[in-house]
Amino acid sequence: MNAPLGYRLVRGFTRLLAEIFYRRVEVVGGERIPDGPLIVVANHQNALVDPLLLVAALPRQLRPIAKRPLFRILPLRPLLRLAGAIPVERQQEAGGDPQRNAAMFAAVGAALAHGEAILIFPEGVSHTGTTLQPLRTGAARILLSAAVDQGLRPALLPVGLVFREPGTLRGGWAALQIGVPIPTDDLRELAASDPATAVRRLTERIAAGLRRQLVELDDWQTARLLRVAERVWRDEVGAIAPGSERLAWMRQVAHAYRELLAREPERLLRLREQLERYAATLSGLGLTGGELQSEYPARLVLAYAAREGGVLLLGLPLALAGLALHGLPYLATATVVHLARPEPDVLATAKLGTGIVAYPLLWAAEAWLAWRLAGGWGLAALLVALLPAGFAALAWRERLERARRAARGFLTGLRRPGLRRLLLAERRALGEELRALAALVPAPTAREGAP
Repeated sequence: MNAPLGYRLVRGFTRLLAEIFYRRVEVVGGERIPDGPLIVVANHQNALVDPLLLVAALPRQLRPIAKRPLFRILPLRPLLRLAGAIPVERQQEAGGDPQRNAAMFAAVGAALAHGEAILIFPEGVSHTGTTLQPLRTGAARILLSAAVDQGLRPALLPVGLVFREPGTLRGGWAALQIGVPIPTDDLRELAASDPATAVRRLTERIAAGLRRQLVELDDWQTARLLRVAERVWRDEVGAIAPGSERLAWMRQVAHAYRELLAREPERLLRLREQLERYAATLSGLGLTGGELQSEYPARLVLAYAAREGGVLLLGLPLALAGLALHGLPYLATATVVHLARPEPDVLATAKLGTGIVAYPLLWAAEAWLAWRLAGGWGLAALLVALLPAGFAALAWRERLERARRAARGFLTGLRRPGLRRLLLAERRALGEELRALAALVPAPTAREGAP
């Protein structure tokens, strides 16, 4: 079934935003998305970016259930309407009156009866925690209500949203891990006689289904050290493929961390301290670790410098054009967000929301100036160059940063060969310790979060 034109426009817009903001967006398990009536449940760590990514990346049309105050925000209102969002009265808005959400249940039931897909975040609020928060019962009540009152059998699909540096423009990535549908047949029967127990059990299943798609860690510091360990593993043990293999590796590491915390706490603490020191030294040098090599053959260094220097030089004019066209709205967006000081879980939303307003306004001002200075040809040139120059500037900046890190690694080896050898030995020892600890931990079961 083809999505309406309005939804296709929203999806195209969200895909563009995701492509611009994140360096990479991965979808793992897309083949598990069923046809027919569907309820998608997902964790909620990144405010409005979470539904944006799901709408952009999933092939089916999703109708988000959104808190009613969002419909009062003027720039959001048309997007929510075009996406087919269904307003819900949260407890603080409904005043404890369950009848205030009768319209929401009716709209969801009608959508499911037509074979549509509903999107809901059962945690209820966005948060910055590294673990799944206690779930509200709304998703379970919606599904069981549709089953008992309308005889429907919607599928229930858990989707885990995993981020790295979620609030950083072009500095992070997002992964959507799609699980297997959660079984509900037995609870549909139970709901007819004992609805409270059925809702509680289904909510517990939703939580378990979501946890199997996530990388849950104790705190953000542990999450940061996981990234350091991933880099060491990649450099010393072997590459970690993107997509399902990377997420599976991260979940296995999280499982191993919890096991070792109980079995080998002192050894795990020593590993944390070693990773901290290694990461701090690299950070002071402006390196990530991947730039370290035992030797730098002159032929390879010259070839790399010639290739990267040539590409950067050739791309410089278009990058400068992109900087000229997009530099002012970028600075305006950054300044507004800095002054607003948003919470970490809404940082990406604040940047995207501010940019959606700032960029078109300042582009319009630039277009007017181009028309006044160079007439129609100047305006046409600006419009033609606007998007290509912007993407070229982003790509050029990322390539320059990679070249700078490689140059730092080379110069560190030239000026401080002893430090380079020490870092390589430390990285090697960390890789061996990671392998040794991994061998002590049994593979996680499906209940514990195995992929």
